[in-house]
Amino acid sequence: MEKFQVGVIGGTGMVGQRFITLLEDHPWFELKLIAASPRSAGKPYREAVEGRWAMAKPIPAKAAGMIVMDAEGDAEKIAGQVDFVFSAVDMKKEEIQALEERYARLECPVVSNNSAHRWTPDVPMVIPEINPEHIQVIGAQRKRLGVRRGLIATKSNCSIQSYVPALHPLRSAFGLKRVLACTYQAISGAGKTFETWPEMVDNLIPYIAGEEEKSEQEPMKIWGRVEDGVIVRAEAPAITSQCFRVPVSDGHTAAVFVDFEKKPSMEEIKAIWASYRSRAQELGLPSAAKQLFHYFEEPDRPQARLDRGLEGGMAISIGRLRPDTQYDYKFACLSHNTLRGAAGGSVELAELLCAEGYITKA
Repeated sequence: MEKFQVGVIGGTGMVGQRFITLLEDHPWFELKLIAASPRSAGKPYREAVEGRWAMAKPIPAKAAGMIVMDAEGDAEKIAGQVDFVFSAVDMKKEEIQALEERYARLECPVVSNNSAHRWTPDVPMVIPEINPEHIQVIGAQRKRLGVRRGLIATKSNCSIQSYVPALHPLRSAFGLKRVLACTYQAISGAGKTFETWPEMVDNLIPYIAGEEEKSEQEPMKIWGRVEDGVIVRAEAPAITSQCFRVPVSDGHTAAVFVDFEKKPSMEEIKAIWASYRSRAQELGLPSAAKQLFHYFEEPDRPQARLDRGLEGGMAISIGRLRPDTQYDYKFACLSHNTLRGAAGGSVELAELLCAEGYITKA
Protein backbone atom coordinates (compact mmCIF):
# COMPACT_ATOMS: atom_id res chain seq x y z
CA MET A 1 0.00 0.00 0.00
CA GLU A 2 1.34 3.42 -0.95
CA LYS A 3 1.29 5.53 2.20
CA PHE A 4 -0.61 8.78 2.55
CA GLN A 5 1.72 11.78 2.78
CA VAL A 6 0.90 13.72 5.93
CA GLY A 7 1.74 17.13 7.38
CA VAL A 8 1.53 18.20 11.01
CA ILE A 9 0.73 21.88 11.52
CA GLY A 10 1.43 22.97 15.07
CA GLY A 11 4.10 20.30 15.31
CA THR A 12 6.19 21.83 18.11
CA GLY A 13 3.61 21.72 20.93
CA MET A 14 2.94 18.67 23.10
CA VAL A 15 0.11 17.29 20.94
CA GLY A 16 2.10 18.02 17.78
CA GLN A 17 5.03 16.11 19.27
CA ARG A 18 2.72 13.19 19.99
CA PHE A 19 1.52 13.22 16.38
CA ILE A 20 5.11 13.01 15.19
CA THR A 21 5.91 10.01 17.41
CA LEU A 22 2.71 8.23 16.32
CA LEU A 23 3.53 8.74 12.63
CA GLU A 24 7.05 7.31 12.96
CA ASP A 25 6.02 3.70 12.21
CA HIS A 26 2.42 4.13 11.05
CA PRO A 27 1.41 1.50 8.47
CA TRP A 28 -0.78 3.89 6.41
CA PHE A 29 0.69 7.35 6.99
CA GLU A 30 4.11 8.88 6.35
CA LEU A 31 5.26 12.18 7.82
CA LYS A 32 6.06 14.49 4.94
CA LEU A 33 6.44 17.87 6.65
CA ILE A 34 6.10 19.79 9.89
CA ALA A 35 4.82 23.34 10.22
CA ALA A 36 4.51 25.70 13.16
CA SER A 37 4.62 29.40 14.00
CA PRO A 38 6.93 31.88 12.23
CA ARG A 39 9.35 31.81 15.19
CA SER A 40 10.01 28.09 14.58
CA ALA A 41 9.87 28.22 10.78
CA GLY A 42 13.20 27.73 9.00
CA LYS A 43 14.75 25.75 11.85
CA PRO A 44 15.47 22.02 11.88
CA TYR A 45 12.75 20.38 13.96
CA ARG A 46 15.21 19.21 16.62
CA GLU A 47 16.27 22.82 17.12
CA ALA A 48 12.67 24.11 17.16
CA VAL A 49 11.76 21.80 20.06
CA GLU A 50 15.09 21.97 21.87
CA GLY A 51 14.52 22.14 25.60
CA ARG A 52 10.81 21.41 25.31
CA TRP A 53 10.59 17.90 23.84
CA ALA A 54 8.05 16.32 26.21
CA MET A 55 7.77 12.75 24.89
CA ALA A 56 9.34 9.76 26.66
CA LYS A 57 10.86 8.48 23.42
CA PRO A 58 13.47 10.48 21.48
CA ILE A 59 12.62 12.66 18.47
CA PRO A 60 12.19 10.35 15.45
CA ALA A 61 15.30 10.57 13.27
CA LYS A 62 13.39 11.50 10.12
CA ALA A 63 11.54 14.31 11.85
CA ALA A 64 14.60 15.67 13.66
CA GLY A 65 16.21 17.02 10.51
CA MET A 66 13.06 18.33 8.82
CA ILE A 67 13.04 22.10 8.29
CA VAL A 68 9.95 23.51 9.97
CA MET A 69 7.60 25.38 7.66
CA ASP A 70 5.33 28.33 8.45
CA ALA A 71 1.81 26.97 9.04
CA GLU A 72 0.22 30.23 7.83
CA GLY A 73 2.72 31.70 5.40
CA ASP A 74 3.45 28.41 3.63
CA ALA A 75 -0.14 27.13 3.54
CA GLU A 76 -0.37 26.87 -0.25
CA LYS A 77 2.99 25.13 -0.50
CA ILE A 78 2.06 22.72 2.29
CA ALA A 79 -1.34 21.91 0.77
CA GLY A 80 0.37 21.04 -2.51
CA GLN A 81 2.76 18.54 -0.92
CA VAL A 82 0.54 16.37 1.30
CA ASP A 83 -2.60 14.25 1.13
CA PHE A 84 -3.91 15.77 4.38
CA VAL A 85 -2.76 17.55 7.53
CA PHE A 86 -3.19 17.08 11.26
CA SER A 87 -3.87 20.37 13.01
CA ALA A 88 -2.62 21.04 16.53
CA VAL A 89 -1.94 24.76 16.30
CA ASP A 90 -1.93 27.00 19.36
CA MET A 91 -3.78 30.15 18.28
CA LYS A 92 -6.95 32.06 19.09
CA LYS A 93 -10.17 30.25 18.20
CA GLU A 94 -11.07 32.59 15.32
CA GLU A 95 -7.55 32.29 13.88
CA ILE A 96 -7.68 28.49 14.04
CA GLN A 97 -11.08 28.46 12.34
CA ALA A 98 -9.78 30.66 9.54
CA LEU A 99 -6.56 28.68 9.09
CA GLU A 100 -8.24 25.27 9.01
CA GLU A 101 -10.88 26.50 6.58
CA ARG A 102 -8.12 27.98 4.41
CA TYR A 103 -6.43 24.57 4.15
CA ALA A 104 -9.76 22.92 3.36
CA ARG A 105 -10.40 25.46 0.58
CA LEU A 106 -6.92 24.67 -0.75
CA GLU A 107 -8.25 21.11 -1.22
CA CYS A 108 -6.23 19.82 1.71
CA PRO A 109 -8.23 17.75 4.23
CA VAL A 110 -7.75 18.81 7.86
CA VAL A 111 -8.04 16.38 10.77
CA SER A 112 -8.06 18.67 13.78
CA ASN A 113 -7.17 18.18 17.40
CA ASN A 114 -8.41 21.70 18.14
CA SER A 115 -11.77 22.73 19.57
CA ALA A 116 -12.30 25.67 17.19
CA HIS A 117 -14.59 23.88 14.72
CA ARG A 118 -16.29 21.43 17.09
CA TRP A 119 -19.52 23.43 17.01
CA THR A 120 -19.52 24.23 13.31
CA PRO A 121 -22.77 22.45 12.32
CA ASP A 122 -21.40 20.66 9.25
CA VAL A 123 -18.03 19.70 10.78
CA PRO A 124 -18.14 16.17 12.21
CA MET A 125 -16.77 15.72 15.74
CA VAL A 126 -16.06 12.02 15.75
CA ILE A 127 -15.07 9.28 18.14
CA PRO A 128 -14.73 6.43 15.59
CA GLU A 129 -16.11 3.82 18.01
CA ILE A 130 -19.25 5.87 18.67
CA ASN A 131 -20.42 8.06 15.79
CA PRO A 132 -18.55 7.15 12.58
CA GLU A 133 -21.71 7.83 10.57
CA HIS A 134 -21.31 11.57 11.26
CA ILE A 135 -18.63 11.77 8.56
CA GLN A 136 -21.52 11.67 6.08
CA VAL A 137 -22.02 15.39 6.78
CA ILE A 138 -18.75 16.09 4.94
CA GLY A 139 -20.66 16.05 1.65
CA ALA A 140 -22.68 19.08 2.75
CA GLN A 141 -19.59 20.76 4.18
CA ARG A 142 -17.75 20.37 0.86
CA LYS A 143 -20.70 21.89 -0.95
CA ARG A 144 -20.63 24.89 1.40
CA LEU A 145 -16.88 25.33 0.98
CA GLY A 146 -16.99 24.72 -2.77
CA VAL A 147 -14.33 22.00 -2.66
CA ARG A 148 -13.82 18.49 -3.99
CA ARG A 149 -11.18 17.00 -1.66
CA GLY A 150 -10.95 19.52 1.17
CA LEU A 151 -12.66 18.91 4.50
CA ILE A 152 -12.45 19.61 8.20
CA ALA A 153 -13.08 16.86 10.73
CA THR A 154 -12.34 17.10 14.43
CA LYS A 155 -12.07 14.89 17.47
CA SER A 156 -13.83 15.58 20.75
CA ASN A 157 -12.41 16.99 23.95
CA CYS A 158 -10.07 14.67 25.86
CA SER A 159 -12.14 14.86 29.05
CA ILE A 160 -15.14 13.06 27.56
CA GLN A 161 -13.07 10.22 26.08
CA SER A 162 -12.83 8.53 29.46
CA TYR A 163 -16.55 8.15 30.14
CA VAL A 164 -18.69 8.83 27.05
CA PRO A 165 -17.50 5.71 25.16
CA ALA A 166 -18.36 3.60 28.23
CA LEU A 167 -21.84 5.13 28.38
CA HIS A 168 -22.49 4.82 24.65
CA PRO A 169 -23.48 1.13 24.35
CA LEU A 170 -25.47 1.43 27.58
CA ARG A 171 -27.36 4.39 26.13
CA SER A 172 -28.23 2.33 23.06
CA ALA A 173 -29.41 -0.65 25.10
CA PHE A 174 -31.10 0.89 28.13
CA GLY A 175 -31.47 4.66 27.58
CA LEU A 176 -29.79 7.28 29.76
CA LYS A 177 -31.77 9.74 31.87
CA ARG A 178 -29.07 11.68 33.70
CA VAL A 179 -25.32 11.53 34.19
CA LEU A 180 -22.95 13.08 36.72
CA ALA A 181 -19.29 12.91 35.66
CA CYS A 182 -16.39 14.27 37.70
CA THR A 183 -13.09 14.18 35.83
CA TYR A 184 -9.59 14.16 37.30
CA GLN A 185 -7.35 15.36 34.51
CA ALA A 186 -3.62 14.96 33.94
CA ILE A 187 -1.27 17.90 33.54
CA SER A 188 -0.31 16.87 29.99
CA GLY A 189 -3.84 17.96 29.07
CA ALA A 190 -2.57 21.49 29.66
CA GLY A 191 0.53 20.78 27.59
CA LYS A 192 2.64 20.61 30.76
CA THR A 193 5.06 18.31 32.53
CA PHE A 194 6.08 18.43 36.19
CA GLU A 195 9.32 20.09 35.10
CA THR A 196 7.46 22.93 33.38
CA TRP A 197 4.66 23.13 35.97
CA PRO A 198 6.21 22.48 39.41
CA GLU A 199 3.22 24.18 41.05
CA MET A 200 1.20 21.04 40.31
CA VAL A 201 3.35 18.81 42.51
CA ASP A 202 1.38 17.99 45.67
CA ASN A 203 -1.53 20.05 44.38
CA LEU A 204 -5.06 19.84 42.95
CA ILE A 205 -6.82 22.65 41.08
CA PRO A 206 -10.66 22.43 41.06
CA TYR A 207 -11.02 24.37 37.82
CA ILE A 208 -10.01 23.93 34.16
CA ALA A 209 -11.21 26.71 31.89
CA GLY A 210 -13.96 25.55 29.54
CA GLU A 211 -13.75 21.87 30.46
CA GLU A 212 -17.04 21.54 32.29
CA GLU A 213 -18.98 23.13 29.44
CA LYS A 214 -17.27 20.81 26.96
CA SER A 215 -17.91 17.78 29.16
CA GLU A 216 -21.60 18.59 29.39
CA GLN A 217 -22.25 19.74 25.81
CA GLU A 218 -19.95 17.81 23.47
CA PRO A 219 -21.64 14.43 24.14
CA MET A 220 -24.85 15.97 22.82
CA LYS A 221 -23.21 16.49 19.42
CA ILE A 222 -21.50 13.09 19.53
CA TRP A 223 -24.90 11.47 20.17
CA GLY A 224 -26.69 13.68 17.65
CA ARG A 225 -27.77 12.84 14.09
CA VAL A 226 -27.02 14.06 10.59
CA GLU A 227 -30.05 15.85 9.16
CA ASP A 228 -30.30 18.26 6.20
CA GLY A 229 -26.54 18.69 5.94
CA VAL A 230 -25.86 19.50 9.60
CA ILE A 231 -25.49 17.59 12.86
CA VAL A 232 -28.51 18.02 15.14
CA ARG A 233 -27.67 17.59 18.81
CA ALA A 234 -29.24 14.93 21.01
CA GLU A 235 -31.55 16.21 23.73
CA ALA A 236 -30.78 13.59 26.39
CA PRO A 237 -29.32 12.63 28.76
CA ALA A 238 -28.86 15.57 31.11
CA ILE A 239 -25.15 15.74 32.01
CA THR A 240 -23.50 17.70 34.80
CA SER A 241 -19.79 17.65 35.50
CA GLN A 242 -16.89 18.99 37.53
CA CYS A 243 -13.33 18.93 36.18
CA PHE A 244 -10.21 18.92 38.36
CA ARG A 245 -6.54 19.18 37.41
CA VAL A 246 -4.59 16.58 39.40
CA PRO A 247 -0.86 15.79 39.81
CA VAL A 248 -0.77 12.97 37.26
CA SER A 249 1.45 13.11 34.17
CA ASP A 250 -0.91 11.30 31.75
CA GLY A 251 -4.40 9.82 32.00
CA HIS A 252 -7.80 11.34 32.68
CA THR A 253 -9.99 9.54 35.22
CA ALA A 254 -13.74 10.00 35.56
CA ALA A 255 -16.11 9.18 38.40
CA VAL A 256 -19.45 8.48 36.70
CA PHE A 257 -22.95 8.30 38.18
CA VAL A 258 -25.82 7.28 35.90
CA ASP A 259 -29.60 6.79 35.85
CA PHE A 260 -31.15 4.64 33.10
CA GLU A 261 -34.52 4.70 31.37
CA LYS A 262 -34.61 0.93 31.86
CA LYS A 263 -32.32 -0.16 34.67
CA PRO A 264 -30.04 -3.07 33.71
CA SER A 265 -28.29 -5.50 36.02
CA MET A 266 -24.58 -5.16 36.73
CA GLU A 267 -24.01 -8.39 34.81
CA GLU A 268 -25.78 -6.97 31.75
CA ILE A 269 -23.63 -3.84 31.85
CA LYS A 270 -20.38 -5.79 32.10
CA ALA A 271 -21.47 -8.14 29.31
CA ILE A 272 -22.17 -5.20 26.99
CA TRP A 273 -18.77 -3.68 27.69
CA ALA A 274 -17.04 -7.01 27.11
CA SER A 275 -18.76 -7.71 23.77
CA TYR A 276 -18.77 -4.21 22.29
CA ARG A 277 -17.50 -3.89 18.73
CA SER A 278 -17.73 -0.87 16.43
CA ARG A 279 -17.04 0.24 12.88
CA ALA A 280 -13.43 0.92 13.91
CA GLN A 281 -12.93 -2.75 14.74
CA GLU A 282 -14.82 -3.90 11.62
CA LEU A 283 -12.50 -1.84 9.42
CA GLY A 284 -9.41 -2.98 11.30
CA LEU A 285 -8.18 0.59 11.79
CA PRO A 286 -4.52 0.38 12.82
CA SER A 287 -4.91 2.63 15.87
CA ALA A 288 -8.17 1.13 17.13
CA ALA A 289 -8.06 -0.96 20.30
CA LYS A 290 -8.83 -4.61 19.63
CA GLN A 291 -10.84 -4.65 22.87
CA LEU A 292 -12.13 -1.16 23.56
CA PHE A 293 -13.27 -1.68 27.16
CA HIS A 294 -11.19 -3.42 29.82
CA TYR A 295 -13.10 -4.00 33.04
CA PHE A 296 -11.16 -4.54 36.29
CA GLU A 297 -12.75 -6.42 39.19
CA GLU A 298 -10.07 -5.22 41.64
CA PRO A 299 -11.46 -2.50 43.94
CA ASP A 300 -8.48 -0.18 43.41
CA ARG A 301 -8.46 -0.12 39.58
CA PRO A 302 -8.20 1.47 37.10
CA GLN A 303 -5.07 3.40 38.02
CA ALA A 304 -3.39 5.93 35.74
CA ARG A 305 0.15 4.59 36.11
CA LEU A 306 -0.89 0.97 35.62
CA ASP A 307 -3.64 1.16 33.02
CA ARG A 308 -3.36 4.27 30.80
CA GLY A 309 -1.13 2.49 28.27
CA LEU A 310 -3.45 -0.44 27.55
CA GLU A 311 -3.59 -1.26 23.81
CA GLY A 312 -1.20 1.51 22.91
CA GLY A 313 -3.13 3.98 25.06
CA MET A 314 -6.27 3.56 22.91
CA ALA A 315 -8.33 1.34 25.25
CA ILE A 316 -10.63 2.52 28.03
CA SER A 317 -10.26 1.04 31.51
CA ILE A 318 -13.31 0.68 33.75
CA GLY A 319 -13.80 -0.43 37.33
CA ARG A 320 -15.78 -0.10 40.56
CA LEU A 321 -19.23 -0.62 39.00
CA ARG A 322 -21.69 -0.69 41.87
CA PRO A 323 -25.15 0.53 42.91
CA ASP A 324 -25.49 4.10 44.17
CA THR A 325 -27.80 5.61 46.77
CA GLN A 326 -28.99 8.45 44.49
CA TYR A 327 -28.32 7.13 40.97
CA ASP A 328 -28.80 3.64 39.57
CA TYR A 329 -25.07 2.92 39.34
CA LYS A 330 -21.63 4.49 39.65
CA PHE A 331 -18.26 3.47 38.19
CA ALA A 332 -14.78 4.77 37.37
CA CYS A 333 -13.19 5.17 33.93
CA LEU A 334 -9.71 6.00 32.65
CA SER A 335 -8.31 6.97 29.26
CA HIS A 336 -4.92 8.22 28.07
CA ASN A 337 -5.52 11.89 27.35
CA THR A 338 -2.75 12.59 24.81
CA LEU A 339 -3.17 9.27 23.00
CA ARG A 340 -6.85 8.32 22.89
CA GLY A 341 -7.88 11.80 24.00
CA ALA A 342 -5.76 13.84 21.61
CA ALA A 343 -3.30 12.84 18.89
CA GLY A 344 -4.14 9.13 18.91
CA GLY A 345 -7.85 9.85 18.56
CA SER A 346 -7.12 12.19 15.64
CA VAL A 347 -4.94 9.57 13.94
CA GLU A 348 -7.72 7.00 14.34
CA LEU A 349 -10.20 9.51 12.88
CA ALA A 350 -7.90 10.04 9.89
CA GLU A 351 -7.74 6.26 9.44
CA LEU A 352 -11.54 6.13 9.42
CA LEU A 353 -11.75 8.92 6.82
CA CYS A 354 -9.21 7.13 4.61
CA ALA A 355 -10.87 3.72 5.01
CA GLU A 356 -14.29 5.16 4.13
CA GLY A 357 -12.93 7.05 1.08
CA TYR A 358 -13.32 10.62 2.37
CA ILE A 359 -9.56 11.19 2.25
CA THR A 360 -7.91 9.99 -0.95
CA LYS A 361 -4.50 10.41 -2.50
CA ALA A 362 -4.02 13.92 -3.87
